[in-house]
Amino acid sequence: MADDLFKALADPTRRTILDELTEKSGQTLFEICSRLSTKHQLGISRQGISQHLAVLEAAGLVETRREGRYKFHDLNTAPLRRIAERWPAPDTSGAEENTP
Repeated sequence: MADDLFKALADPTRRTILDELTEKSGQTLFEICSRLSTKHQLGISRQGISQHLAVLEAAGLVETRREGRYKFHDLNTAPLRRIAERWPAPDTSGAEENTP
């Protein structure tokens, strides 16, 4: 699971898609393509965006739901929290007090 997550985060276009879903979750493919084109000047096809979304979904970062004929994409930050919990930062609050 962590390999899929790191692979998904390695691509700048996928990170941009996640940024857009952070601003507005529950977007359709059309909305995502429009925002990437107008806001970020990314000239990528709908098929390309769809493939990026598939990688993000496989990593658990994006969840999809269908309502009628529309498919909505929602951000899921749970995999990121699991990674952060895997390597907790050491407690350095007392370290400064013990230095000479």
